[in-house]
Amino acid sequence: MNTMPFLLWVALPYVCAAVFIFGHIWRYRYDKFGWTTRSSQSYENRMLRWGSPMFHLGILMVIAGHVVGLLIPREWLYAIGISEEIYHIGATVLGSFAAVLTLAGLAILVFRRRTVPAVFLATTVMDKVMFVFLGATLLFGTLATFVYQVFGSGFHYRETISPWMRELMIFRPRPELMLEVPLLFQLHVITACLLFALWPFTRLVHVFSAPVGYLFRPYIVYRSRDEQRGSRAPKRGWDPVSTPDPARLRRP
Repeated sequence: MNTMPFLLWVALPYVCAAVFIFGHIWRYRYDKFGWTTRSSQSYENRMLRWGSPMFHLGILMVIAGHVVGLLIPREWLYAIGISEEIYHIGATVLGSFAAVLTLAGLAILVFRRRTVPAVFLATTVMDKVMFVFLGATLLFGTLATFVYQVFGSGFHYRETISPWMRELMIFRPRPELMLEVPLLFQLHVITACLLFALWPFTRLVHVFSAPVGYLFRPYIVYRSRDEQRGSRAPKRGWDPVSTPDPARLRRP
């Protein structure tokens, strides 16, 4: 086996996966207060109102498509009546729509972050690095979809990339499966691996934060609705002031 295929399709994915897992553990252990999206909604809301839903809806569709295409063997889909033609049409149409929606939302968010001074000042170096790798991953994946799936004759990634991914997950790497994969798909996979390695050290950690405790939190009573409003019955006027006890006023 040549050195470069081993480094790209065996070593790199495993190293990035290890950094992804242990990086999140380290971040949660030592930087709980930094585990946040660092929302900038208070600085600007008009563009965020459009860009954020577009990006998040699109990326959820992209993730769902990758889970089906990479992790579920096509024989399982055949068993429930989804043929190769139906899958190809659905993956191409929905995948193209999700890719365009995600890229459009990301473009709005990046434009907002660059043109709104308050948002730009709140942007860290890791934010910029994250946007570069996130944009590159989405761009290479979108280009590969349009070049080979929409306008090309089609590339059967479920015979190469999908089994390569599943074999990696059970620690039986087969880098030879990636040797004949087109360059755009290879760049998409490489940038995705690097993005996963950067993930624990960016604002993307908020993906794993869900306000589950909010559903079970106790009620917060700011004002009582009963007539008594407290432990003592209400009284009219001021409380009477009595003469101080002389014994308590004496010095010890």
